[in-house]
Amino acid sequence: MPEMPEVQGLVEFLRERTTGLRVTRATIANIAALKTYDPPIESLKDAEITGVERHGKFVDIATTTGDGADSGPHLVFHLAKAGWLRWYDQLPTTLIRPGKTPIALRVALSDGSGFDLTEAGTKKSLAVYVVRQPSEVPGIARLGPDPLDPSFDRDTFAKLLAGRRTQIKGVLRDQAIIAGVGNAYSDEILHAAKMSPYALAAGLSDDEIDRLYTAMTETLAEAVTAASGKPPADLKDAKRRGMRVHGRRGEACPVCGDEVRSVFFADNSLEYCPTCQTGGKILADRRLSRLLK
Repeated sequence: MPEMPEVQGLVEFLRERTTGLRVTRATIANIAALKTYDPPIESLKDAEITGVERHGKFVDIATTTGDGADSGPHLVFHLAKAGWLRWYDQLPTTLIRPGKTPIALRVALSDGSGFDLTEAGTKKSLAVYVVRQPSEVPGIARLGPDPLDPSFDRDTFAKLLAGRRTQIKGVLRDQAIIAGVGNAYSDEILHAAKMSPYALAAGLSDDEIDRLYTAMTETLAEAVTAASGKPPADLKDAKRRGMRVHGRRGEACPVCGDEVRSVFFADNSLEYCPTCQTGGKILADRRLSRLLK
């Protein structure tokens, strides 16, 4: 799943290449991906792109219609678990066959470029919205603070954790508490903080909160820097290369050399280093647990 650093990379890429261009066509190939009907997707036609921003893991493309209104519709999308953006300097002219392609949305731009939103697999969760304001998207409206916002300091973080008798892995992934962190980067943050994913948020000491805050902000900032300037086709590989424990089951921990282990759940897994994070304890398989969903 694309998380904050990869989404930020996409935002910077799109901002640089699309600002000032007009949308000549927006075609939905998977009708289930479109979650709104007012404004209609046809309202994007001839709108000029004025900017691209990120809200958590959502990409927000702002437009103006030039009809005297302050702004035009926003094209907002969330790539979910298996979605991605495919960019073309010259958009293909082939027709999209609904139901016969992984393409969910195609956007054509006035200089001949454009992009597809694609989704692999059978479980379709990619979401597209056309709205007047980003806050009309339910997922954006309930987002917690962005951990890389300058106002998000250590005390703000500590207040979010206070009283939460929830495992810290789940807290980091909860978009209503902290925006933008998902399964992969929560693994990386907890490894950098030398903390068990099962530690309770409310039980963390001041020193542990300090370590976790530093690990979170530094891990995310480094990943955003690594993603910056890369085209969409390179972002996934850059993410994989930057992982220390996530997706590295069976490999040696780069810090201590112990074997990276996994805990499996119904629809995902977490990775951790026993020596660095759990005092050498091997965590039990929790495939039937719902604690971290």
